[in-house]
Amino acid sequence: MINSELFRLRIVVFAAGFSTRMGRPKAFAKVRGVTLIRRTIGLLAPFAARPIIVVTSPRARRMRVELRGLPVCFVANRQRSFGLSTSVVRGLWTARFSGATLMLPMDLADFNARDVERLIVRWRTATRRVTARRLGDRASTPLILPRWLYQRARGIVGDIGLRELLAGLPREHRILIDLPSAARDVDTPEELAAARHPRQ
Repeated sequence: MINSELFRLRIVVFAAGFSTRMGRPKAFAKVRGVTLIRRTIGLLAPFAARPIIVVTSPRARRMRVELRGLPVCFVANRQRSFGLSTSVVRGLWTARFSGATLMLPMDLADFNARDVERLIVRWRTATRRVTARRLGDRASTPLILPRWLYQRARGIVGDIGLRELLAGLPREHRILIDLPSAARDVDTPEELAAARHPRQ
């Protein structure tokens, strides 16, 4: 899938959360025999022309061991206690020279290559628009943010990420698409159990 156009796109994965609701670091929870973080990076690697930016906690030795051999660039978020916005800002600063940035959390247990490709292909048709997963009538992650929005995004604060910024954009600046495999994230032990044993 790597081509010259993908060199404009940088990928950022958020993995600096405290996993409070899980009770332990969820990045290392296993689903179908693979940790969530390794599964996510392995899924995205074929679509990455440059190392994937992984925003982590300041102490990320275990993360470095877990992702050894994969094309990643670690970025520590020392302000993570101030909310998700700090990881977004940290990731975008690292990706600041890219034409666009694909951003997503590391806990989408079912996210698949087909939906990654659908997101990227749709972005290619309108590279100056935000291309994002549809969640009701709003944009959600995974999403691709074009470069012209980087400066505005670096001004966000709190724990809701890009939600307010995206909601305030004119409709013509957003492309929303259905990404069924991105519907499940894993925040609690119950959600982890459900991801491990999906209903048939």
